[in-house]
Amino acid sequence: MSIKDKVAIIGVGSTRFGELFEMSYADMVVEAAYQAYQDAGIEPDRIEAAWLGTANPGTSALDGDAGSSLAEPLNLYPRPVSRVASFCTTGMEAVRNAAFAVAAGEYDVVLVVGAEKMRDVPTRGSLVARHVLETHPYLCKGRTAPGQFALVGTRYMYTFGATKESLARVAVKNHHNGSLNPRAHFRNEVTVEQVVRAPMVAAPLGLLDCCPTTDGAAAVILARREVAEAMKSDYVLIKGMGFSVTGGYYNMQFQADNDFLGFRATREAAAMAYKQAGIKDPRKEIDVAECHDCFTITEIVNYEDLGFCAKGEGWRFIDDGVSTLEGDLPVNTSGGLKSCGHPVGATGARMVAEVTDQLRGRSGPRQVKDARQGLAHTVGGPGVLSCVIVLGRP
Repeated sequence: MSIKDKVAIIGVGSTRFGELFEMSYADMVVEAAYQAYQDAGIEPDRIEAAWLGTANPGTSALDGDAGSSLAEPLNLYPRPVSRVASFCTTGMEAVRNAAFAVAAGEYDVVLVVGAEKMRDVPTRGSLVARHVLETHPYLCKGRTAPGQFALVGTRYMYTFGATKESLARVAVKNHHNGSLNPRAHFRNEVTVEQVVRAPMVAAPLGLLDCCPTTDGAAAVILARREVAEAMKSDYVLIKGMGFSVTGGYYNMQFQADNDFLGFRATREAAAMAYKQAGIKDPRKEIDVAECHDCFTITEIVNYEDLGFCAKGEGWRFIDDGVSTLEGDLPVNTSGGLKSCGHPVGATGARMVAEVTDQLRGRSGPRQVKDARQGLAHTVGGPGVLSCVIVLGRP
């Protein structure tokens, strides 16, 4: 059974992303949710069920470790609220699960909130430190996210002849887009030279090739299509969804089929979503995309894994300006993880909200002309999980 055109998005909301020391976890959840209520034109009591996406409650005093962390600040009692955790795909996976519940006919209107408080902990409480101190005693010593994705960068540059300048152009593009986004963590433009000369983190990735550690929350309200049609005219439909798990957290880099040139999980998830949506040529049929760019190399290989260009051509895709706001297929109009920021549990929900706004023509100076069909994509862990959602105007 296809989910195509059965579920609509009727409201979205988001906090500013950044170092939100003045806001608690609950503050962020409330702000994002009430923006979505207002956008949908509904009262809170219209919500029949909710999903909360938080990946790492250990960085915020266990806020987000259960659905109660959403039910309490929003007074959703006694309605069902489920917590979803799936690495960096968390927020989008929460949207996917909520959409299935609506499509199954269990609920008419539901709420999804993705939230993550990542900046309130000292260095020794950060995700990097916890990864080394609390996970595998051998495989995780010295293992960091930049280090894992740097292996992809090194292999890709060696195999296809890409340069550090090509990676840098991803950061330049996304910082430009972020400078136009009032909710972005970083709103400053950068140059290719600045990115190339930035302090090295894990070769070939420098400081400006890496996304920041961010606080933030985003909300999405979904409804049955028939309900959406009766409520408002500017809803957006889910055309297709895909989710794939292709490896374990510790063993991915030892798998025989891992060529360090992309992520099988993305290819599998995209194939599922495209089949449901009836997409044959993503390059021509997708008008705007939000894709996972935790590091600049990640966006480049995602172009290829999502079918926007051929294998080994992702660096030319960015070099030729195809993914800029003025290009044929704008990617990460929000600024992406690189500039908008990456509060892990919120990112996927924020991406869905961004694409929804693009399709509704509400993105201001970042607006893509005549956008009718868009894509949101996340990659989780070291590349072993991926979620892809295709959205379209009715």
